[in-house]
Amino acid sequence: MKRNIYLTLYALLLFTAVASAQCGSNCYFYGGDFNPNDPNSNGLANEQDVPVPGPTAALPYGAATYQNFLVSSPIKVTGLFTNNLSNFINPTSAYWEIRLGVGTNNQGFVVGSGTGTIGAGNYTHTPTGRSGYGYTEYKDWVSGLNVVLNAVGVYWLAVVPQDPTSLGRSFNSNTDGLNQVGTEIDNQQYFNSGFFPASAWVNANSPTPPLANACNCSTTFARFSSGVYDDPLYSGSAPEPSSLVLLGSGLVSIAGVVRRRMANSI
Repeated sequence: MKRNIYLTLYALLLFTAVASAQCGSNCYFYGGDFNPNDPNSNGLANEQDVPVPGPTAALPYGAATYQNFLVSSPIKVTGLFTNNLSNFINPTSAYWEIRLGVGTNNQGFVVGSGTGTIGAGNYTHTPTGRSGYGYTEYKDWVSGLNVVLNAVGVYWLAVVPQDPTSLGRSFNSNTDGLNQVGTEIDNQQYFNSGFFPASAWVNANSPTPPLANACNCSTTFARFSSGVYDDPLYSGSAPEPSSLVLLGSGLVSIAGVVRRRMANSI
C-alpha cells in the first residue's frame, strides 16, 4: 500500500513537471506544442528577412502571425514568445506586439509593442527540440516586458523574429494543444503582412487564405504555438482566495492520508 501511495504521488509530480516545462514558470498562456506527426501540422509565415522584408518603421516586420488569448482579470505581461519552424542563420532581434479588438479585416489597436534584441539581453532564439518539414523549431522569446492588460477580453500577440540579411524563412508552428496553458478562441488566428498589402489582416482560416504565408493553408489552424508570461505577484493575476483555500486544504488532506497509511503499515 505504501509503495502505491508513493508511486501515485510521483506520477502526479512528474506530470506537473513535464507540463510546466513546456512553457516554464509564470506561464499565463501557451497554445501548445507543435506535433510533427499530425498530418494537419503546419506553419504560417512569421518573419522579417530578405524574402519578406519589413517595409516601414511603422510596420517593422514582413509578416506576422497573431494568436489570441483570453484575459479574465488584469495581468502584467512580462514576456511573449512564438515557436517557429525556421532556418534563420543569425536572428538578432524580434518585434513584439499585443493588440485588442482584432477581428476579420479589423486591425484593432496596439496596447503594447517593441523590439527585443540579443545585445540587450531581452531576446533569445533557442531550439525547442522539435522539427518539421526540414526546419528546426525555435522558441523566439522577448522578455523584460511590463505591459498591464487591465481590460477583460480577447488579446492578440505576435513575436516576429528578425534576420534582415537572411534568405531563410520562419513559420509560426500550429498545434493540437498538447501541454496547452490558458484559454483562447480556436480557429480565429490572423495573419498580417505589410510586404503583401493585399493580404493584410485576413483570417488565416478564410476560404481564400493569403498567398504570402508560403505554406499549405488548406488545413485548419485551430491555434498556434505561442505564449505569454505574466507576473504572478501582480494583484490582478493572483488566484482567488477561495482557490488558494481549496488548494491548501487539498494538500493538507493528501498529507494526512499519507501519514495515516504510513502509520498503519508500520
